[in-house]
Amino acid sequence: MHGEDSEGRVVASVCTIGIDDLPDGVIVTDRFGRVLALNKAAARLTGVPVERAVGRHMNDVFPLRDHDGREWWKALDPEGGLRTRTRVPERPLHLPGGQELHVTARLVREPERRGDVERVTIVLRHGGARARLERSRADLVSTVAHELRSPLTSVKGFTATLLAKWSRFTDEQKRVMLDTINTDADRVTRLITELLDVSRIESGRMEVHRQVVDVPARVRRIIAGRVAAGEPEDRFRLTAGDQLPETWLDQDKIDQILGNLVENALRHGRGTVSIDVQAVDYGVAVSVRDQGEGIRPELATRVFRQFWRGNSRRRGGTGLGLFIVKGLVEAHGGTITVQRAPEGGAEFRFMLPTGTPDFA
Repeated sequence: MHGEDSEGRVVASVCTIGIDDLPDGVIVTDRFGRVLALNKAAARLTGVPVERAVGRHMNDVFPLRDHDGREWWKALDPEGGLRTRTRVPERPLHLPGGQELHVTARLVREPERRGDVERVTIVLRHGGARARLERSRADLVSTVAHELRSPLTSVKGFTATLLAKWSRFTDEQKRVMLDTINTDADRVTRLITELLDVSRIESGRMEVHRQVVDVPARVRRIIAGRVAAGEPEDRFRLTAGDQLPETWLDQDKIDQILGNLVENALRHGRGTVSIDVQAVDYGVAVSVRDQGEGIRPELATRVFRQFWRGNSRRRGGTGLGLFIVKGLVEAHGGTITVQRAPEGGAEFRFMLPTGTPDFA
């Protein structure tokens, strides 16, 4: 009923109905390599408009090549190979302008088992985003290795020494070494917890278990813990509004948010650490301020990235704390920002909706 060109336009119009909603670039061809459809993401990634690609051969409009200069479509050979072949592994390829794309494909057969190839669905992803992800993972592995080496070496050394020479040490010497082992074991536990949090945040699997949480009371608990650890009590100042709404939050995660922000203020700031809790239209707003050097405006966008360590790497930490804070706040449906505090220093302000019970 339709000629070849008409048939191609019909297929293209049908295919584009759904594929334009996909975030990755998608190109659909017939078995011979003639482009039947592509979505907006593919047009954006390749710089080739839809109307210029449909109906033409892949090699004419998308001459993808590998690092050795070999033509990808020719190597793909949809009509060759085993008749059970349906999936093509992802690999990095280049367009003539040098742009790198990560490309995978699926051979659509009719019938599905051992049939002839009817169409080829090609998926494109930007190589730059993948490269940044790989660099981030490499940095994470490097950071983990570095942060684990020191406490594990200490634990191993003191444990081996105690086992070999237990009777030679006084009770006080044993206590000092055991306290060191305990502290370093806690450090390893914290690092593992942070890594698990990063994994959950990046995969979207962070769960929030809501209950009624008294935010000022949680702040007082965090402050009491820091004072017990040796910080002077007059270094902290808490202010809270009189009519705060009832908030349904994840108590453990709120403690983690507050603890990380207070620790960040103590580590990178100076002077008094002020925590202010106030009601806002849809929930509560919490500000944590210090009186240190603050954060330069041009660096504000980097603060919540992985491996941010403030103005000095000598001050310790994995650089994951603020990244985790942002992820936990957003898991509650909230937002967090950083700016210069009124008295100098940095001010981290997060806002959380009141939330609803899990069973609501």
